[in-house]
Amino acid sequence: MKRFPVIGVLCVGAFLGLSACSDDSSPAEEASQAAADLCTDLNALKADNAKLKALNPANATKDQVKDAYEAVQKDWEGVKENATQLKDAEREAVKSAAEDLKKSYQDLPGDTTGKDARTQLQPQIESLDAAATAAATGLRC
Repeated sequence: MKRFPVIGVLCVGAFLGLSACSDDSSPAEEASQAAADLCTDLNALKADNAKLKALNPANATKDQVKDAYEAVQKDWEGVKENATQLKDAEREAVKSAAEDLKKSYQDLPGDTTGKDARTQLQPQIESLDAAATAAATGLRC
């Protein structure tokens, strides 16, 4: 847990440092910017997935699960936009895990309680967490 704030600060610092550069950026600077953006997106994905994971199955409401799920999906969209920096294997792992979570959520019956939804989504949440962590580690975010 202590690494997350440091990682976030480093990625934001890299982002701010690169954004201060002139508009005549080199391909290397653009690649660095894309990597910084991707690190930021992956950190957001991990953080929102952690919030989903932290929901207590004993008292989570369906709306809480829905809101946390939607935040994860929004973060995934950001990751997809910057995913060119990911290695193919890492990208596919995160993609597959995010899509599995989406499918599992969409397959929940309409009368599913928040407790049951959270419990049923546990394997997909864990898988997405592992994939996003591996991708962020691979990028040295």
